[in-house]
Amino acid sequence: MEKSLKKSKEPLALMCKNQESKAVREFLTKVGDKWSILLIVMLSKTPKRRARFSELQRMVDGISQRMLTTTLRNLERDGFVSREVFPEVPPRVEYELTSLGLTILGPMQQLVDWIGNNWNSIKKARAHFDERNP
Repeated sequence: MEKSLKKSKEPLALMCKNQESKAVREFLTKVGDKWSILLIVMLSKTPKRRARFSELQRMVDGISQRMLTTTLRNLERDGFVSREVFPEVPPRVEYELTSLGLTILGPMQQLVDWIGNNWNSIKKARAHFDERNP
């Protein structure tokens, strides 16, 4: 399927009707949540793109310990983050962006740029909608 994603030149409307749409939906559901994006971005800004669990928790405002654990596990499962446990007392665990994790930074930056360029228009559209639909 990866090969077909690269080769596909179909319009998005047609692409959404085939098997590739399942991969897109699954990926966006897992990596498109607010915590995954924030963790990838925060890890990219740390020295060596590596940080301890407690550092990540301090860097990502509002994330609970449970949600941080769950999100890091999902990112590790999908190959974006690696986890290293050091045999110390107390145990030290560090997370690092993998080469796959680094490759998603470019598309994420493009999305962030798009949001920055269009956020005022989105807010105006929301306000206009809300005025018409109380």
